[in-house]
Formats: sequence, C-alpha cells, structure tokens
Amino acid sequence: MHDTTPKPSSPPGPLHGLRVLEFGQIAAGPFTGSLLADLGADVVKVENPDGGDGMRGWPPLTTAPQTDDRAEGASAFSENFASLNRNKRSITADLKDPMAVERLKDLITSADIVVENFRAGVLPRLGLGYEEARRLNPAIVYCSISGYGQHGPYASKGAFDVTVQAMSGLMSITGEDGRPPVKCGVPVGDFCAGLYAAFTILAAVRRAEATGEGAYIDCSMLGALIGVAALQTSEYFGTGRGGRRLGSAHPRNAPYQAFRAKDDNFVIAAGNNELWRQVADAVGRPELAADPRFATQPDRARNQVELAAILDERFRERTAAEWLTEMDRRGVPCSPINSYAEILADPQVAALGLVQPLTLPNGVDTRTTAFPVAMSGYAFEIRRTAPLLGEHNTDVQRDWLGDPPTEVPRAVQVRTR
Repeated sequence: MHDTTPKPSSPPGPLHGLRVLEFGQIAAGPFTGSLLADLGADVVKVENPDGGDGMRGWPPLTTAPQTDDRAEGASAFSENFASLNRNKRSITADLKDPMAVERLKDLITSADIVVENFRAGVLPRLGLGYEEARRLNPAIVYCSISGYGQHGPYASKGAFDVTVQAMSGLMSITGEDGRPPVKCGVPVGDFCAGLYAAFTILAAVRRAEATGEGAYIDCSMLGALIGVAALQTSEYFGTGRGGRRLGSAHPRNAPYQAFRAKDDNFVIAAGNNELWRQVADAVGRPELAADPRFATQPDRARNQVELAAILDERFRERTAAEWLTEMDRRGVPCSPINSYAEILADPQVAALGLVQPLTLPNGVDTRTTAFPVAMSGYAFEIRRTAPLLGEHNTDVQRDWLGDPPTEVPRAVQVRTR
C-alpha cells in the first residue's frame, strides 16, 4: 500500500488545525474541500461505501501492474479524482444507516466546517442538516453548495454545470455571433461556486473564532456565475441591453481578440489608445490611429468588425511567431493560443511552480497542478496523495474522537471499465 503518513509541512499551512467534514461529490464540493486542504486544513471526505464519489470512476484511469503489497482495488485510479482530492482523507458511511449517521454526528461535534453539495434538502432529511449540526456544535460553519440555492422555485431542480451556465446568462454571450451558443470549456459553474464557498467559509470561521457563533452558508452555482458577470450585468442595468456573442472579441475594446496569421491564430489586446497606435504602426498602417472610425476606444469597439477585417489582411502576411515577437517588442499584450500540452510545458508555468509531481495510490507517478497562489511563509505541497475509498476510517475515528484504533472495515475503490 502507498505511504499514508502525511509529509511534514514546514511551516504548517495557514489553515492547519481546522477540521473539515466534506460531503462532496464530483466537482463543486470537492473543489471547495481541496482549496481548504491545500492550505493545511484536515479535510475528511465522507463517501458512500458502495463506490464512493462518482468521480472515482472518471477517466483517465491510470493503471499499474498488480503487486502483492498494494491495497486491493487500487490498480486503476482516476486522475480526475486525484486532482480534486489530494491532501484529503476518506471515510465511508451509509447515510441511510442510523448508526452511521450517529457516528457522523459525533464527528460534527469535533469539526469546524461542514461542506456539502447534495441536492437541497437531502442532508436535513437524513438528520445531518445545519439545524442538527448547530445543535451539536454551535460554532460550526456549514456550507451547502447547490445549483440554485436552498430556497426559491428552483431549489429542488437538478443541476449540472452546463445547465447552470445556460440558466445564468453566460451562454448567451459565449460563442460567435450568428452561431449556436456554447458553454465555456472549463466547468466554471462548479469551480466559481467552489471559490465563493471557500472564501465565505473562511470569513465565517473568522467570526466563529471571535464570537463562538457559527454560520450557515447557502452557495449556489447560479449566484456564483451571476456574481462573476458583474460587467455584463451592470451593462444591462445601465443600458437595458443584454450582451451578445462576440467570439473572442470584447464589447468595449478593440483590437482585443484572436486573429489569423499566415500559419496560426494568436491574440492581441490593445486596451488603450497608445497600444492601438503601436498596433497600427506594426501593421504598416499608422494612419489608422487617426482614422475617425478608430480614433478612440469607443469608436474602435463600435467599428470593430471593420477594423478586424483590415487587420486580418495584414496579419496573414506573416507568421504568428513573427507577430508575437513584434507585439512583445512594442509592449502590446499578446499571446499564442496554447493547448494544455503547450501551456503546461511553458517556462512561465515552471517558474510559478504550477505543475508538481503526484504519486497515485497504486504507485504510479503522474503530475498535477499546484495551488496557484503564492503566499510568503508557506510553500504549497502535496502532503497526502488522493485517498483510497474509506482508507482513513480508523485514523479519523482515533484522531477526531479519541477512540481506540479499532479496525473499521474499509471499502475498496471500484474499478470502472
């Protein structure tokens, strides 16, 4: 079996000492838990013994040859699951078993934070909702993450990232004009909700430490996506008009989009008049900077289709690499359009330490992305690999409750073909 002993942290993470009970599955809840775990909290993931978090079955399932000293069921392990569940511990509990629920209530009395992303109302019906948690532990910070929130006409409506992207208005401005709407390639509903949840949890923890009063946090994916759309919603409030699909272009700035060079696409963002003058000079058309159609930022935004057509003609004369070199020389923000293979091998990503080695429970060495924000006095590290299902049943019982380390049956990971 892999080494379950956490690696020493020097110094401990800033959230060291916080105990988090995570009833999380797939993305939003586990991402919230991962943010807290990466900064040092002891995050204990509660999973159904019959297979656990559904993401355990998501490919890629990385395999290793079976050896006698490796835990049963660890021959295939999901790298998707590992990315959101490193630095956590796993226990199993059948939430329909009254004895298991009572054991979880014991853990709640020792926890600082509960994170859950079940459909609204599920955990309260099982006796594990906020009111019961607060009765057991008045200082508990309890965060429920859901698609549409815990009350209102959509509270019981099922939600996945794509449906909330559609509901939130995000898809109405994503894609190209005249083409069908598309979702963002990253599940921003799940991950934005996770970011808001973790931020608000820590605000509530600070208050709980000062007053002894915990809090209930109702974090919806819908609210998170509306929250990050502040520029788009304020445009609607100010003008009465919703946004429209502009592809890679910007509603209030130009040239600020992707263009096609002789061999490839690239992006420039001339966000002010001086940068626009540099672009005009670079393409050999300095007179464009004084053209009444393009003289000011609002003018360029209003006439951006015409401007893009003029620039496209010039950009196709040279390669993307040549244009990027020229724009960098002039101080114009620009970028290639990288694949993940390209950006994860980029020297800037290496300089920021954003890719780190990870050993899966089956002994396979892979890589993962690091916590992406640097903090003085703390260096992110992977203290624990992602856990096997129920791997820490005995350890958590001992560490949180002070119980003798009796053997608790551990479920094994289910291999999905």
